[in-house]
Amino acid sequence: MNPTLVGAAALALWSSLALLTAASGDLPPFQMVAVTFGLAALIGIALQVARGLDPLARLRQPAGAWLLSVGGLFGYHALYFLALKAAPSIEANLINYLWPLLIVLGSALLPGERLSGRHLAGALAGFVGVGLLMTGASFDPVHWPGYLAALACALVWAGYSVANRRYASVPSDAVTGFCAATALLAAIAHLAFESWVAPSGAEWLVLALMGAGPVGAAFFVWDFGVKHGDVRTLGTLAYGTPLASTLLLALFGKGDLDARVMAAAALIVGGAALGSSARIRAKGPPASSPGGH
Repeated sequence: MNPTLVGAAALALWSSLALLTAASGDLPPFQMVAVTFGLAALIGIALQVARGLDPLARLRQPAGAWLLSVGGLFGYHALYFLALKAAPSIEANLINYLWPLLIVLGSALLPGERLSGRHLAGALAGFVGVGLLMTGASFDPVHWPGYLAALACALVWAGYSVANRRYASVPSDAVTGFCAATALLAAIAHLAFESWVAPSGAEWLVLALMGAGPVGAAFFVWDFGVKHGDVRTLGTLAYGTPLASTLLLALFGKGDLDARVMAAAALIVGGAALGSSARIRAKGPPASSPGGH
């Protein structure tokens, strides 16, 4: 099983996050984090029990892994939901997707890793593609708090994804505990800063889909991918996520497909193919992967 391909499954799931967030109505950000991560933790516990594992045993992990993972999961999603509530979905989503470039560049700081010309060219092509998508967006200054939250998203997620390589020995099943802690923190923040908004039936369905997919299974496969696969390739492939996200928004009437979007698609897909082709053909993690912590 190729860890890089496993991690790439998260990107397909995350392509639905903007659409699902836009469909969540006026639900407060911390409430959404608490509910979706709570559902993700429950699903993770159920799957571990079904496999005959002890979920409590998976809680015994290094303190650094807990701080990094809970900080990354809680910080990113609180900022992400805030960004999409405080700014137009497409603009905030595109700013957030600066994180693939930051991951590709940040991976050069890992022990034993370096950027090849192919990875850098692929990353730059994807970045230009995302920039082309952004040229059609209208950035209203009144939404700057949302835009800044989206930029903070990118920094938090890139930092978490690259630094997580230090904890390659921590099993991905431990993500269940990280999700539970994230849900608890979000619940405390919700009680302190927000008022509960009762979700409608459709909004409960949206929350359930998020908890099972982009805010659930995606983190388990991403955790495995960034720990044991090629982080640079995953960062390059991630440029396909804003494209898929934009296509989904257009499909559901929240954007238009035009020549600009199609040109951006060619750059993003071409850049991902260029930056990932060498590693994707490899069987298993790169020989230079740092292990342990």
